[in-house]
Amino acid sequence: MSRLLETTPSQTVGPFFAIGLPWTGGNTLVSPETLGERIEIRGQVLDGDGLPVIDALVEIWQANAAGKYAHPEDRREDALVDPAFLGFGRCATDADGQYRFYTIRPGAVPAPGGRMQAPHIMLIVFARGLLQKLITRVYFESTPENAGDPILGLVDATRRERLIARTEPAGAAVYRFNIVLQGEDESVFFAF
Repeated sequence: MSRLLETTPSQTVGPFFAIGLPWTGGNTLVSPETLGERIEIRGQVLDGDGLPVIDALVEIWQANAAGKYAHPEDRREDALVDPAFLGFGRCATDADGQYRFYTIRPGAVPAPGGRMQAPHIMLIVFARGLLQKLITRVYFESTPENAGDPILGLVDATRRERLIARTEPAGAAVYRFNIVLQGEDESVFFAF
């Protein structure tokens, strides 16, 4: 009878990412033939205590420099297709919770209703203990289109800055975007 009163060990998701992690190109979305301004996005995945999450998987997907997605549902004929840009990358965090992507600055994309969205990158986080992926967006500082972006406009003004990547002192083409999974400084996550 006492055996029934014992607690069972908790169960978490993963870490099993090594099975599906290999991805052609990994965290490098560009080649010499890719059109557009090359940028680097780097950051750290942190837990609610500010500690690095060392076994997370970060994925990004984005439009190309002309604002066109490499996806069959983007049927716009007026946007340039870049055959040298797939628009998807995947990166595991390192021992310091760091991730890094080499990509291009995306172009603006249409929003429902015909308005335009500011250039942005969709970012997904998978990690041990998360039963569902977390989805956020990476916008870029000093981008005039941010002021009229319909999605940014839905986010509480006090939290909007958490969606903005900042340039690093290393150079204008290097952006920092940290991801905080919970707590007072929690990143903005979207339900899709």
